[in-house]
Amino acid sequence: MIILGVDPGTLFTGYAVISGVNEKLKMLCCDVIKIPAKNNFPIRLKQIYDRLVDVIEEYKPDEFAIETAYYGKNVQSTLKLGHARGVSILAAVNKQIPTTEYSPREVKKSVSGLGAASKEQVKFMVCRILNIDINSLPKQSDISDAIAVAICHHNRMLGGNVKKSKGSNWEVYVKENPKKVKVQK
Repeated sequence: MIILGVDPGTLFTGYAVISGVNEKLKMLCCDVIKIPAKNNFPIRLKQIYDRLVDVIEEYKPDEFAIETAYYGKNVQSTLKLGHARGVSILAAVNKQIPTTEYSPREVKKSVSGLGAASKEQVKFMVCRILNIDINSLPKQSDISDAIAVAICHHNRMLGGNVKKSKGSNWEVYVKENPKKVKVQK
């Protein structure tokens, strides 16, 4: 099973392709589509669509998963995000790839066990799950979020019952990141 996960945005769209056999996952590729803000909006949308079509043609994913829009205070940003999601979904649908959407909360909960996990926690858990060095991923969260979307979809395909590898839990995160975790007394 090959899954393309996408974290959409109009300036940065993260994507990741993973392969999964039962509970074993492997990263095939991940990157971010960086689009200059100076490009007019329709051109930015075309760039997202074209790059995702290229990725689809190269990796031939069996499934496509994308994060749903979150509703912020800025309505214009939410509407633009909807456009980016639309062209991303269209790239998959035009290639007849089954498409599934997940809320940010579902994605975070699937990879970390906590629906309110921070971006850093998601990145940490994604690296643990895939057994990759956290420093090998760029600091930008768009890529780790896209990976998390793909992992979330893989977990759902398995029925949500995915065993955590030894050491991929919050205790390890707290131990390795003591300054990032607030301890309540």
